Amino acid sequence: MNEHLANFFADKRAHVAALSPSASELLDGVSDLTMRGGKRLRCLVLYAGFRAAGGASDPGKVLDLAAAIELLQSYFLIQDDWMDDDAERRGGPAVHAAFGARRGDAKLGASLAILASDLAAGFAFELLHRGATATTGTRTRAVLDTFTQMHTEVVCGQQLDLLEHLEVARTHDLKTGSYTVRGPLRLGALMGSADPTQLDALERFGRPIGVAFQLRDDLLGTFGDPRLTGKPAGHDLREGKNTLLVSEARKLLDPTSWARVEVVLGSSTASAEALEVATGLLESSGARARVEAHLAALVAEAEQALTAAPLAPEGVDMLRQLLRKLVLRDR
Repeated sequence: MNEHLANFFADKRAHVAALSPSASELLDGVSDLTMRGGKRLRCLVLYAGFRAAGGASDPGKVLDLAAAIELLQSYFLIQDDWMDDDAERRGGPAVHAAFGARRGDAKLGASLAILASDLAAGFAFELLHRGATATTGTRTRAVLDTFTQMHTEVVCGQQLDLLEHLEVARTHDLKTGSYTVRGPLRLGALMGSADPTQLDALERFGRPIGVAFQLRDDLLGTFGDPRLTGKPAGHDLREGKNTLLVSEARKLLDPTSWARVEVVLGSSTASAEALEVATGLLESSGARARVEAHLAALVAEAEQALTAAPLAPEGVDMLRQLLRKLVLRDR
């Protein structure tokens, strides 16, 4: 996948430079972020869906679609980092931060980052159309519809997240589950010529895993080892994220204890001691245990969906491996 993406960016570089030499800066912002790292989990999910539907072992048929998802993620991440005022991503500067530092102007840096994200989105849809032509007829339309629906769901989920919507599970399903698991699974399955029964089985597998992936992210964002996650301890509390952990703690804690959590929520200046107290309360209240129990129930639900599912054995094995990679990770 990295080679495929690198070749795509190399092809685009001359084209963008011919339009405007300055536009190379935007392309560099997108390519630097995309190639810097990332787990490529969505590519693996897409390929597992392809194999589960009986697709051939050669991934060539789905490379463009997998690359499209990576570019879609870059588009989302650039904007998400700016909205959350996060200065780092994947071990390096966020795109808006890099542009702002280079230009000596934070507002201009943010504006350039938005343009870079627009470029990434355009690239994603270009790769989508290229990939969709690897199938025919109604399958092509279904692939296009799935990708655009995935995009719409993530945008709506991000709005709910910004508004700190109290339906946390709904926010997770739209913002994360849609383009992390459900969308890539369906895209891969469609490229593998899945029948309706197979698509239904993959949907029943993907929906709980998409939510479980976000719950694991929330647990790591609060309790994870900074040496592994690359984020400081209590990162999500400082960011004021309305996670299920926070939602459960709000129900479980008495007003005095809740106030000790609330005081650090969204506070970039909260002391290490205050963060440690708040994190401890999330655990001692039982909020962490509730989230972990919910995550375990979601994993069991997904595993049950694979039992006797009419899917190719090789694909089912890949899905089981991905399940562990997505929800039992430590970073």
